[in-house]
Order: sequence, then C-alpha cells, then structure tokens
Amino acid sequence: MTTATTTDIAKDFTELLKKGDSHTAAAKYNADDIVSYEAMEGPMAVCNGKEAVKQKGEWWEANHEVHGGSVEGPYVNGDQFALRFSLDVTPKSTGERVKMDEVGLYTVKNGKISEERFYY
Repeated sequence: MTTATTTDIAKDFTELLKKGDSHTAAAKYNADDIVSYEAMEGPMAVCNGKEAVKQKGEWWEANHEVHGGSVEGPYVNGDQFALRFSLDVTPKSTGERVKMDEVGLYTVKNGKISEERFYY
C-alpha cells in the first residue's frame, strides 16, 4: 500500500471541508495525537488529541450560527498545507453577525494531520 502524499491528503481534506463535511475530514485525517493551536487565550488555545479537537469543533458549532463561507486552497509546501477560511457567522454570545477571515496551517506526518494552527 502506498502512503498518500501531503498533496493528496490536502486536496481530499479540502474537498471534504468545501462540501461542509468537517466531521468526516477530521475523522479521516486527524492523527490520534493531533495538537491544535488557536491564536487566542483560554481553555481552547491548545487542544491535545483527536477527541479534544473534536470537542472544540462541537463547542464552536454549538455557539455560532454559520450563514455561509468559503475555503480556499490547499497551498502545499513540503509536509504542510495552508487553507484560507472566510466565514459569515453570528456568535450566539453576542448576536452580532461578523465576517471572519482565518488561515489554517496543517502539518502532515505518517499520512495524518499531526498539527493544526489557526491565524486570524
């Protein structure tokens, strides 16, 4: 069996996100020991492990109404790829609709995403 390249993984992961299927993308590609870094303070600034990253995603979905958005990329360099996210959301805590612009940088090791970092 051949191991998927970073480009193969990046393309498939991105296609799943573009279809709105972030759950399948994460289940298929996140390593068990993935580390996720957010550009913020607080309990979700760093999440260790596939289950913690899944819970962070579930929290985000429960606390934001998403009106639309887009995913651009992937932009691949070596064992990493970047995606640009544009989102139109209303955080339930404020009720104020906002546009978010964010870059995700993903590192691939052994055919899985071992790290994700978000910049916004």
